[in-house]
Amino acid sequence: MLSVIGLSAVTVVALIMLWPRGPVVRSHSIAVTKTLGAEVVSVETQRCRFALGNHCRVMTVKLLEGPDKGKRSSFVMTPVPGLSGPENGERIRVLHTPPAPPRADVKLPPYQFADFDRRQPMLWLTVGFVVLLVATGRLHGFRALAGLGVSLLILLKFVIPSILDGHSAVAVALTGAFAMMLITIPLCYGLRAKAIAAWLGTAVSLLLAVGLAWGFTHLAHLAGTSSEEAAFLSTADAKISLQGLLLAGMVIGALGVLIDLTVSQASTVIALRRVNHSLGFQGLFRGALDVGHDHIAATVNTLVFAYAGASLPVLLIFSIGGTPFTDAINSEAVSEEVIAALVGSIGLIASMPITTALAALLATRMTDTELAHSAELVHAH
Repeated sequence: MLSVIGLSAVTVVALIMLWPRGPVVRSHSIAVTKTLGAEVVSVETQRCRFALGNHCRVMTVKLLEGPDKGKRSSFVMTPVPGLSGPENGERIRVLHTPPAPPRADVKLPPYQFADFDRRQPMLWLTVGFVVLLVATGRLHGFRALAGLGVSLLILLKFVIPSILDGHSAVAVALTGAFAMMLITIPLCYGLRAKAIAAWLGTAVSLLLAVGLAWGFTHLAHLAGTSSEEAAFLSTADAKISLQGLLLAGMVIGALGVLIDLTVSQASTVIALRRVNHSLGFQGLFRGALDVGHDHIAATVNTLVFAYAGASLPVLLIFSIGGTPFTDAINSEAVSEEVIAALVGSIGLIASMPITTALAALLATRMTDTELAHSAELVHAH
């Protein structure tokens, strides 16, 4: 218990020290474009010399926002490869057309197509997720939803603003990760031996993952500049270390699977102790390890496939270009994902025996009442 109190105290001190000092300073090098909602009223296809396939679409839309709300506007939209164009009744986002140069003899439409409006499908999917989570998990579902909300709040109100404030991205991500697990684990699973074991097991494994990520990022000379977003961010804010941002992403990415495994192992140990009170430390440790081996295999696959999916477009580009496998995997875009997957997997594998040992130590000291109460807070997959 003293270890958890110490970890909580260190996390609170780090939060205070790294908390952003003021509002986020906006970069003048980033042009902010505000889009407006519109509904497609009609679509006509006509020939255009400048469009692919010599066809383009003339769209008439009804504006749903802005100073021209309720009015109609028309503009030409060229086909987007791989996407069907908006149809009648669909909602899109439009952009106000900037005025043409004074001497240019060109008449531009007042609005132009900016993007599809994806907010409504995302809202439906979110509602479905919440309903299914609460219907299947009930009270546990509510707790998981609250934990998710807290994690997002920490990410949006602390991690991102603090990095933009110039603090070390690794320190901020690690502090944010500790804060997330110190709040979400007891919120979802209660403040018992299971939560304590999961806390400590996740913390130790996360520190191990950070150390490995830092060491191998430097050994592999990863700069974090492989993506267009990173290059754009470097021009917008020179204070941000892209290498630190890469490490911070590895920390946040590993946190979710680590918590899942550590809570599962702690639950398994306590369940074994509850069923058989005669089991000591060795019996609990060995019994839970048998379950953990199966869990490790499944979770490592999940983690590796997630990172492999992120690098899939890059691998396809290399394949089309005939790049040898050794050159493809040596590229920074792919090697970033490989190192992130391996670092996360090593932290995940290490968390299993660490958490199992901690939970076994705590379970042997639990009373019958505490074991009975823990049955109400079992971990569900």
